Amino acid sequence: MLPLENVVLCREAQVSALMALFGERHHFSFPSIFIYGHRASGKTYVMETLLKTSELPHVIVNCIECFTSRILLEQILNHLNCLNSSKDESTSHIACDSFNDFVRLFKKVTQDQGVDDQTVYIVLDKAEYLREMEANLLPAFLRLQELTKRNVTVIFLSQIVWEKFRPNTGCFEPFIMYFPDYSIGHLQKILSHDHPPEYSADFYAAYINILLGVFYTVCRDLKELRYLAALNFSKYCEPVVKGEANERDTRKLWRNIEPHLKKAMHTVYLREISSSQWEKLQQDDTEMGQLKGLSAHAHVELPYYSKFILIAAYLASYNPTRTDKRFFLKAVVQKSKSSSQHHGKIKKASFMKKHEKTSNHLLGPKPFPLDRLLAILYSIVDSRVAPTANIFSQITSLVTLQLLTLVGHDDQLDGPKYKCTVSLDFVRAIARLVNPFILWKLRDCI
Repeated sequence: MLPLENVVLCREAQVSALMALFGERHHFSFPSIFIYGHRASGKTYVMETLLKTSELPHVIVNCIECFTSRILLEQILNHLNCLNSSKDESTSHIACDSFNDFVRLFKKVTQDQGVDDQTVYIVLDKAEYLREMEANLLPAFLRLQELTKRNVTVIFLSQIVWEKFRPNTGCFEPFIMYFPDYSIGHLQKILSHDHPPEYSADFYAAYINILLGVFYTVCRDLKELRYLAALNFSKYCEPVVKGEANERDTRKLWRNIEPHLKKAMHTVYLREISSSQWEKLQQDDTEMGQLKGLSAHAHVELPYYSKFILIAAYLASYNPTRTDKRFFLKAVVQKSKSSSQHHGKIKKASFMKKHEKTSNHLLGPKPFPLDRLLAILYSIVDSRVAPTANIFSQITSLVTLQLLTLVGHDDQLDGPKYKCTVSLDFVRAIARLVNPFILWKLRDCI
């Protein structure tokens, strides 16, 4: 077995702290540990690797799969009941109706499995979903060691801070640990560790350096970056495979991969197409509009106001906030004025926007708050629109259809934030159907 430091990269401080908390197998550990950090910061991977490498009795449950407390409690008990059983050996299902039954059955199962004198670790991944269950569930898990009088540690893995969990009535405070985001140096090291054996480590590290140079400003998610690295590496190697360049000819390799990374910026990262369709696109070397059936967006018939919401979202994603006053404050007045009176201003503005367009589209869509989306929506819609439940439900539907991406949580102080995930051609097609004036606005703003 490989040493732990060779398996878990760039998380040495967190692993060392967790090992100190765990102690020896028969020592009483901390009753509850709360670990939080952004998505793809290594929380679940570090915990799984640490517990499996140390061969500690543990259960890992994803709370997303458990929409009721009964399912959650039964899943924990049934996983515990299989600790010393093989995968082929069948065990009877344990039913559990309440937390009182869970405490009683937990004592019995740990005694039957022979781990009643060892520390048993219960890991609850996506623990933020516990807040949607019964109010007594979280305080009970925090005091599980006290209630069962057994050596048990409950570990919560979450993307939000502990202050969003703490009940108003008070509860036992867990040990809190933070997993920071990976820096660009950490991402370089982790992604370079996945290099194929048929190529040198330096060659793959140079490819990862190019990939991070393009995508790091818009995507710092390790899972997404790893997916992009695996998907585009064959195109990067193409000149080497054909004998047109060697591994050290970085300039020729960059010229070959650059247009494909730009395509990936607008398609794969935003998940408009699948990986198999992306490979077909790479092989055929066709444009996105020429390949039929790639985007599900083209087959979606949207309600009336949803079309305006999507246009407003695109304008909010690709325009800086400072330009809103110039473009949308007096949209109706600007529409009625003749172009001859403002010929110089429009020409200057279009020149400035031409350069902003290039940089904004290379950087990808930027997140925007809900109030900015509604402000732009009210500006481009001809009739007066009230902020009713119908409008908000249509925004939610666009997120479900993956035409918008929710990049913030509802419990953040500044409210939810969104990104528009559709292309300019798609927005122009919608604008032609609803209002020709918006086409002029798109041409002026983007």
